[in-house]
Amino acid sequence: MGSESGRVKRGEQSRISQWLRRRQKPTAEDPGAEREALLLAVAAAGLPLAPAAHPAGYRCSCDRIGCPTPARHPVSFAWQTQSTTDRAQVERWARNQPQANFITATGMVHDVLDVPLEAGTDALDRLLLAGIKVGPVAESGGTGDQARMLFFTATRGTPEDEDEWWPCALDCHPETMDEHPGLRWHCRGSYVLVPPAALPGDRSVTWIRGMEHPLPDPLTLLETLTDACATYAGAADHAPATVAWPLGR
Repeated sequence: MGSESGRVKRGEQSRISQWLRRRQKPTAEDPGAEREALLLAVAAAGLPLAPAAHPAGYRCSCDRIGCPTPARHPVSFAWQTQSTTDRAQVERWARNQPQANFITATGMVHDVLDVPLEAGTDALDRLLLAGIKVGPVAESGGTGDQARMLFFTATRGTPEDEDEWWPCALDCHPETMDEHPGLRWHCRGSYVLVPPAALPGDRSVTWIRGMEHPLPDPLTLLETLTDACATYAGAADHAPATVAWPLGR
């Protein structure tokens, strides 16, 4: 069983490497080539994608007046069933919707540990220094509590005992605007934006570590991330009050 699992993982990594090698450098005539290649690398790693809204000035491209999460939410309410890793479909979406952001549905193949940027930066340094394998990591731009770091991990799955499992909604919901200085664990029923993504105010979501890094077990990162978040929260309690602009998650 172990050798079979090893062959599957090596096969997945080989497939990602092949897709990355086919990546084209963006040119003035083809500015979307890099974006499409990055999205295809995500899909090749098995992370399901679906189109999301994008910025329209400082507003959201959706029709919702006063959208609470501008450019950070899926276009379709059926995003969970719409999400796919099919290369042809992702290519069609990317080419037919050149401004669209994309979300990835968590809890099927992967989870995401979502922490404040300052805490995440400290934790990432500590993890790498300790020699702990860290997977893909993205930075979500913002100001103050809106700036986040996303650690992509393997999903924790569904244990045999459902009492030992919780949906993401018990921690936070992707549509909420509640300020939360700590860790958010995106699992079943949640999603995050994947790079490259544009946010209002010329902010963005970008890769710090790309999909060439295998997804780690979330529990190998959890202690360091929670410690960093606790330190961050403690410092925030003694800091002067700041205004957090409602840019959504």
